[in-house]
Amino acid sequence: MQQKSQPILQIENQTKRFGNVLANENISMQVCGGEIHCLLGENGAGKSTLAECLYGFYRPDSGKYTFKGKEFKPRSPRDAIDAGIGMVHQHFVLSPPMTVIENIVVGTESDGIWLDLKSASEKVAALCSDYDLDLELDTIVGQLPVGRQQWVEILKALYVGVDLLILDEPTASLTPQEVEKLFEILQKMKTKGLSVILITHKLHEVMEISDRVTVLRKARLVGTVNTIDVTRETLVNMMVGRTVSFQVAKKIKTPGRAILELRDLHVLKDNGLDGVKDFSLSICENEIVGLAGVAGNGQSELFDAIVGVRQLQNGQILLSGEDISNDSPDMVIKKGIASIPPDRMTQGLLMGFPIKENLILGRHRVAPFKKGIELKYRVIEQFAEQAIEHYEVVATSGEQIAKTLSGGNLQKVILARELSHDPRFVVASSPTRGLDVGAMEYVHKRLVELRDSGIGILLISEDLDEVFNVSDRIAVIYNGEAMGILNREEATREGVGLLMAGFRGGGG
Repeated sequence: MQQKSQPILQIENQTKRFGNVLANENISMQVCGGEIHCLLGENGAGKSTLAECLYGFYRPDSGKYTFKGKEFKPRSPRDAIDAGIGMVHQHFVLSPPMTVIENIVVGTESDGIWLDLKSASEKVAALCSDYDLDLELDTIVGQLPVGRQQWVEILKALYVGVDLLILDEPTASLTPQEVEKLFEILQKMKTKGLSVILITHKLHEVMEISDRVTVLRKARLVGTVNTIDVTRETLVNMMVGRTVSFQVAKKIKTPGRAILELRDLHVLKDNGLDGVKDFSLSICENEIVGLAGVAGNGQSELFDAIVGVRQLQNGQILLSGEDISNDSPDMVIKKGIASIPPDRMTQGLLMGFPIKENLILGRHRVAPFKKGIELKYRVIEQFAEQAIEHYEVVATSGEQIAKTLSGGNLQKVILARELSHDPRFVVASSPTRGLDVGAMEYVHKRLVELRDSGIGILLISEDLDEVFNVSDRIAVIYNGEAMGILNREEATREGVGLLMAGFRGGGG
């Protein structure tokens, strides 16, 4: 990849604090014209803070920006947009009831009270042609799949004429085919002279798409390197300061008897529509089954049904042959199912409570944490101390309130709670979401250790790297239906990606 020589952006000594927390410390970097520049770092390293300051969402405590040769002091995102800087957040800022063209134009047209949709449509249609995007402009955005909604966000930036586009974890919910299309768009932007800052934690994407990489660690700059000159291992060492294994060492294990059986499940969404339809799957002892799928295709409803917080309309859930369909969450826990929920803040933890109390949720009524009507506080405190140390939770003590922890450390608290009580079966939904590569390595090893000890595991994940890394078999869900199940050795990313997009001919 050819690096352009002239910088379009210069960041000098940016520092940003949130109270006593230092998010960025004296960070300096350059982005050149017509380059794709990746911003890489562990959870909490300061990547998003750096980008949000540049976009005008936050104001740095100190530092200086030079953009297109002029000093730049954004006081709001509008200042950034007017200067030629756009940003696509991980969670899109779109209005689902509005059309594609309305989402692109609203907020960008300031003359008069009426929107000139005709001329705007012509301009956007020309952009679609330039970037080979097949998008109906009068389609309701809420009816579009995630990948195409991202196109809308990118078109919004291109419509106002940005020179620099910031993308924050843009591939988090995309199929492999959608990632490939996104990268094609970015390469075309690059050939037209636009610059891109790509925030991602997926190292294979960094190696594939970027010209240069800037690495942050613990709020500080580690360095900027040419991608062609480094390896994934080099970047990980820069990120975490040690060597990390990308592949979990797995012994060959013969699956035992079926531990969890899902038979013809029918589960409704909150709005009364079908969430899961006629879904069947079995997971055996000594195996990890990875369930791949794009977000919103029934994974959350399936998870809820297994852990007892959502009622089945039809079908059965069997645990070692015992029917546990529609059992209460308490009964599910007592029978030996551990769960890692997809949303740690609303489903996994009580954010206003101390870590030590979150670590015993669901088990606070039983030994060893309770005797008679009294909680055994010393036992709880000892358990919390051990869990914090063993799972490397960055916290002062078990007394620290959960909401003061970073996202990655919140996830570690859930993992410590759920995996420390000898479960018979584990259902894990996005267990490494928000974790850095070192913590991901730990979680994956722990899941494999549990599998080797005889436990069955259902791993629900939108991250194909994760699914392929630890699974023995791979199932795919699309629109609430089981699209197929493959042995890990026979599966390909392309085939699984086709199944995730609803094409039953995919797979191997």
